Amino acid sequence: MDLNDLIRPNIRKLRPYATARHEYGGEARVFLDANENPFDTGLNRYPDPLQRALKQRVGELKGLPPENIFLGNGSDEAIELLLRIFCEPGRDHIITLPPTYGMYRVAADIHGAEVVEVPLNASFQPPVEAILQQADAHSKLLFLCSPNNPTGNAVEAPRVEALLRDFPGIVVVDEAYADFSGRPSWTRRLTGFQNLVVLQTFSKAWGLAGIRLGMAFAAAPLIELFNKVKPPYNLNQLTQEKALEALARPERMQQQRQALLNQRTIVQHWLMGLDVVERVYPSEANFLLVKVADADALYDYLAQQGIIVRNRSRMPGCAGCLRITIGTPEENEELFQALVRYHPETTTSQP
Repeated sequence: MDLNDLIRPNIRKLRPYATARHEYGGEARVFLDANENPFDTGLNRYPDPLQRALKQRVGELKGLPPENIFLGNGSDEAIELLLRIFCEPGRDHIITLPPTYGMYRVAADIHGAEVVEVPLNASFQPPVEAILQQADAHSKLLFLCSPNNPTGNAVEAPRVEALLRDFPGIVVVDEAYADFSGRPSWTRRLTGFQNLVVLQTFSKAWGLAGIRLGMAFAAAPLIELFNKVKPPYNLNQLTQEKALEALARPERMQQQRQALLNQRTIVQHWLMGLDVVERVYPSEANFLLVKVADADALYDYLAQQGIIVRNRSRMPGCAGCLRITIGTPEENEELFQALVRYHPETTTSQP
């Protein structure tokens, strides 16, 4: 695969904006180059546009050099940039595997790229042959969510490898929930696949959804494209500082991660013992997909009890299913008690 053949022609020719901080990256005492307010507020200077300190720390954690790392305003920025880099509006398309994360389609719709849907099979795994049959020279991006949202299962490694070998475009493995899975990350395979992009986030296991920090890992030429197209200062100073604070205490994340894994097991056993629950799907994420007799009615009942879950029953392959995030022990107990009190024969779905 020649990466240049996949890139939009205007992106190949693009001359990115060079900030004052790009032009001079050394040490100085007086900065009169960026038209900033000179009075020190703690935030009067522009942030590092390439987030060097944060990338260094992320790289130490992931075992990767900074040139393989892109940091963005949530994983959604990386998704959007991939569409901007590779998909010519009205000409190219992406392939998604429903049921899956909805932002892949939203980003494609914004950029005028067609979305080709190839549903997951009955085991919520990618049908490799069906995907490759749909792929052609205009198939620029394939999105694999693993563990998948909303089903919770990871994609089997041989299927990912087959798609990396034979798909004619970029394969994006979205690992937003990978910290809750015991499987090795696909970041370990970057050197073997130049068409691989791995997405991760600080929003889930790290407990930092509010700072909007996503990560993309890929071969250096792909990361160079991200940096070429991204806004000059896409990560603000506060986000970088909060992330560095969290990375200085990785044991805190690990403690919370283990607590959520323990609670996932407990909640799964609870749910399987309830008459209203028909099936609890295996999960490698911080949520459970749960099939119930009447998802609309149960969703409305829980909302009346002040408990909000996600009704996924209208997604392909998820009829009658609710997606339930694992909460604190107290929140999970409140959910369980509400479900014990639930009597479907006296509860009707709200319009």
